[in-house]
Amino acid sequence: MMRKKVIAGNWKMNMLPNEAISFIEELAPLVKDTKQEVILCVPYTDLFYALLTAQNTNIKIGAQNMHFEESGAYTGEVSGKMLKSINVEYVIIGHSERRQYFNETDAIVNKKIKTAFQCGLKPIVCVGETLVQREEGKTKEIITKQIELALADLTKEQVENTIIAYEPIWAIGTGKTATKEDANDSIKAIRNKIAEIYGQTIAEGVIIQYGGSVKSTNAKELFEMSDIDGGLVGGASLKVDEFSKIVEFENGITK
Repeated sequence: MMRKKVIAGNWKMNMLPNEAISFIEELAPLVKDTKQEVILCVPYTDLFYALLTAQNTNIKIGAQNMHFEESGAYTGEVSGKMLKSINVEYVIIGHSERRQYFNETDAIVNKKIKTAFQCGLKPIVCVGETLVQREEGKTKEIITKQIELALADLTKEQVENTIIAYEPIWAIGTGKTATKEDANDSIKAIRNKIAEIYGQTIAEGVIIQYGGSVKSTNAKELFEMSDIDGGLVGGASLKVDEFSKIVEFENGITK
C-alpha cells in the first residue's frame, strides 16, 4: 500500500499575520506541483489570514493546539468548534512542548483527539522519548505506551485518519536528528503497536511522520525510509526556501 507523504510545518510561537501572508504567497508557487500533502500549522492569530491566503492553493492550514471542551470557562483557550468554524483542517495534539511546559498528559491528549474528530478536524498526534529514556533503552516502550493511551477507545476509522508524528524530544530544536535507521525503527514499533490493537490493514494505512531537526539536507534520506511518511518540521518551516526544498525532497539535496 502506498501511503502519501505529508509535510507539515509547525511555526510554534512565530510569525505575525503579515509575515504569514507573505510566506504563503511566496511558498505557493514553489510547491504547487508537489505530490506531497503540505500543511502549515500556524499560531491562532495567523489562522484566519493564512486560510484566506492559502485559498486556491494546495497548502492546508492547521492549528497547533485546541481544548477538549467545546465551550466554557477556560480563559485563553480555543475550542475545536472554533477552529472548524473558520475552516481549519488539521490540529497538532500533544506536542512535547505542550506536554513539557503545559503539563499535558496522555489522558488529555486522548480527550483532545476524540474532540478533534467530533469537530471534524484531523489530528496530528505527537509522541516521543527524552534523551534519558533513550539512553536507558526505553524508546520503544515509551512511545508505544504513548500511542496506546493516545488512541484509546478510538474507532478504526478514526485511527486511520490520525496522523502520528514521532518526535524524539532530544532532537527537537537541538540540531540533533535520529539516524534514518533509528527513526524508521521507532516508527515501525509504533506501526506494530497499532497493528496489535487495530489490525494490520489499519496500521499500514496510518501516516506516521518523523519530526526533530528535519532540514533540506536530511529530508530525502529520512523520507525515503520504508515507514517514514514525511515530516513535522519546526525551525526549517519558518524559511520559505528551506521548507519548499523539504516538500520537494525527491529532487532534494543530500549531504
